[in-house]
Amino acid sequence: MDRFLIQGGEPLQGTVSTARAKNAVLPLLAACLLTEDTCTIKDVPALEDVNTMLKLLRLIGVRIEQENRTVHLTAQGKLNHEAPYDIVRKMRASYYVLGPLLARFGTCRVSLPGGCAIGPRPVDLHIKGVTALGAKVAVERGYIHARAKKLNGNTMMLEGYKGPSVGATINTMMAATLARGETVIEGAACEPEVVDLANFLNAMGARISGAGTPEIRIQGVKQLSGTTHRPIADRIEAGTFAVAAAITRGTVQITDCQPEHLTAVLTKLKEIGARIAIDQTSIQVEMKSRPRATKISTAPYPGFPTDLQAQFTALLTIAAGTSTITENIFESRFLHALELNRMGASIDINGNMAVIHGVEKLQGAQVMASDLRASAALVLAGLAARGKTEILRIYHLDRGYEHLEKKIARLGGKIKRIKPT
Repeated sequence: MDRFLIQGGEPLQGTVSTARAKNAVLPLLAACLLTEDTCTIKDVPALEDVNTMLKLLRLIGVRIEQENRTVHLTAQGKLNHEAPYDIVRKMRASYYVLGPLLARFGTCRVSLPGGCAIGPRPVDLHIKGVTALGAKVAVERGYIHARAKKLNGNTMMLEGYKGPSVGATINTMMAATLARGETVIEGAACEPEVVDLANFLNAMGARISGAGTPEIRIQGVKQLSGTTHRPIADRIEAGTFAVAAAITRGTVQITDCQPEHLTAVLTKLKEIGARIAIDQTSIQVEMKSRPRATKISTAPYPGFPTDLQAQFTALLTIAAGTSTITENIFESRFLHALELNRMGASIDINGNMAVIHGVEKLQGAQVMASDLRASAALVLAGLAARGKTEILRIYHLDRGYEHLEKKIARLGGKIKRIKPT
């Protein structure tokens, strides 16, 4: 397996461009199942999760043509209605084919999902959404079997005990585009990726309003057509580079991004001492002193994103004072804390809270990544640490960051990918 070797202590300096958002691209690709016309997605990032979704769509029978970063998808002819375990276990977002397959063909068989080891992420709200639209759903031998001669619009509350579900909102919204009548999703997720998908679906001929608010309304249509779309910028990648600038006490200009999607993150960076300058499509982060301690609680958008919790944990390990991070979205999402402690951090975990006692400096060590965002946190820690850091199992990182080491190297970071001999 590939690994990273990092020589820490170099402030990052320069400009880095943001890729398109993985969490937007994956549902967009699945949504192409809703029409037999060709859909075109531009600037698709070269990520393992994207490759997994394209593999699944090819298995279903979608014709896919790629020209550099442009992907043309045509879901025409006889298609397979199953998403098998061998693919879905690798990536939870494979589950996004449930809504489109059910809406267009009236049947689907989708394996229960996999993904990162960050605690249970139940599918009950996905099932609740399509059931409310009239589908009959059974869970048998690790698969969801859903059938409906015709879906019918309905009003439903999709918010779970930990808040809105992005996945359930997306799946239900896609299914409802071809349902009879009006569907109202209350307690809907407000994330920018939901808005991006709604814009894509509307360009295909759907009638969706309210995306980005807790109430989404969908007027069902008989059919959808093809369209061309460029996804939104990856706010998590942009946030990761913002933290990279802060943790190395450097200055980084992050371009081709959407600062309005990172308000909670930029507010916290300012609070701990970073200097932030933004315009319509860029963010500059400058940090010249040791960060101050703070308190963070993850929350659904527009709150502080759980997908940047690990990166901020790494940053706060070198803050002056004691910080706390409360993780309200996913269980078991502090696995990176044990590895950061191997690097000299002082982190105590108490349930869903991390208490971080800031130290002057981290020390390089051999560490192991447990999931996608934990991988990014360890890279950031390695960039700030004294000496060499070796990060194992970086395949997690390749699921969500495109050539991260190359971007960091262009900013002056000393990082190398080592392949097995």
